[in-house]
Amino acid sequence: MQEKKELNKMGVLPIGRLLATMSLPAMLSMLILALYNIVDSIFVSRISEEALAAVTLAFPAQIIIIALAIGTAIGTNSLISRRLGSKDFDEADSAATHGLVLAICNWCILALFGIFAGRAFMMFFTDDKYLLENGTVYLRICCILSFFTFIQLSIEKILQATGNMLFPMISTLTGAVVNIVLDPIMIFGLFGFPRLEVAGAAIATITGQFCGMTVALLLFFGKKHQVKIKLRGFRFDKDILKKIYAVGFPAMLMQVMVSILVFAINGILIAFSKTAVAFLGIYFRVQSFIFMPVFGLCQGTMPILGYNYGARNKDRFMKTFWLAIKVGVFVMALGMALFMIFPREILSAFDANENMYKLGIPALRIICLCFIPAAFGIISSTMFQSIGKGKYSLFVSLLRQLILILPIAWLLAEYFGVGAVWWAFPIAETVALIFSTILFRKIYREEIKPMNINQC
Repeated sequence: MQEKKELNKMGVLPIGRLLATMSLPAMLSMLILALYNIVDSIFVSRISEEALAAVTLAFPAQIIIIALAIGTAIGTNSLISRRLGSKDFDEADSAATHGLVLAICNWCILALFGIFAGRAFMMFFTDDKYLLENGTVYLRICCILSFFTFIQLSIEKILQATGNMLFPMISTLTGAVVNIVLDPIMIFGLFGFPRLEVAGAAIATITGQFCGMTVALLLFFGKKHQVKIKLRGFRFDKDILKKIYAVGFPAMLMQVMVSILVFAINGILIAFSKTAVAFLGIYFRVQSFIFMPVFGLCQGTMPILGYNYGARNKDRFMKTFWLAIKVGVFVMALGMALFMIFPREILSAFDANENMYKLGIPALRIICLCFIPAAFGIISSTMFQSIGKGKYSLFVSLLRQLILILPIAWLLAEYFGVGAVWWAFPIAETVALIFSTILFRKIYREEIKPMNINQC
């Protein structure tokens, strides 16, 4: 068994083939997940523009759920892949067990938030009765039943750390397909189900997550893998926790900053119109169709980088990094072309009216200018996380989503109106690109260049 572990494909397969086999399943599953997000919003928009605005106002809290889940899972993934690379299998097992237990603890926090603070959260934005009531219902359902998301993401990241990208893809696809099928049934009351509208969208989401979690658990515990979860006699290890959250906490904060960003920009836009808030919801869901495949690319890239960093193989490490950059830029360039050429068609899918077209068409063409510089930032952040330097990813995200974009957006709105707010996105990404490059050069000089080339 030990000998098979030493022949881990992340240390021996040609980089191009390895990155393709690791990333394509994740990219496909992320693409389907993005499609589900878009379909979900399309169905909600068919209720009314106000319904879409209510879901958009609740969106920052959903990001917090993902932040807690994905931050811990990324930290676990990074530690497992590094320990597999350095042949420390016992610590890899311990990291996997800690990751699952931490997922349950984090769910408890979000469930309490949904029960006791859901309505107060919505009241930050509006006192409109429809927005308040529907947003609160949607938020509470998603938070209280987020257990399924936490467990699913934890198991998927553990599997990805071992190089298994097929099982996580199956889990993600299962959840997304169930969600897409149930959305119209639950929202509009088809086949004898009651018409639940916004609440129906939340129930469809949670049901899909339950199915995805069930599949993930069956695939993990029903098969043999390079790591094992050992819950009997489990006790928290401070050293393992520190190593997980050295990467996981910055990753978590990066996601939380997305929530703060949406929260703050919603606050800026609501002063202009509900249409502007609804457009922001459309944008974040449509751009996920472009960004999600790149995040899937990162899921395949991180364990390769982490493994070869642990194995001290500089050549394979750098080849993986530069190939991931090229693929990421290519995907983002396609997305930019889509937004530039077809903005009206994109908005029409969400039952847009003339006010939405007037605001949204130029806005989509402005925001998409951030896509290509964002590709380098995203892949660089993945590289930082893979070697345990999550603080660098956090620093760049702080620049993009708090230090730069929010004050720029506020100033542009204050002096030039809602049409200028969207320039804050490409400006912030361009500045972040400069700092990402500086940090990469520092990391290369201090951490990567001195690595020994391992030819085994």
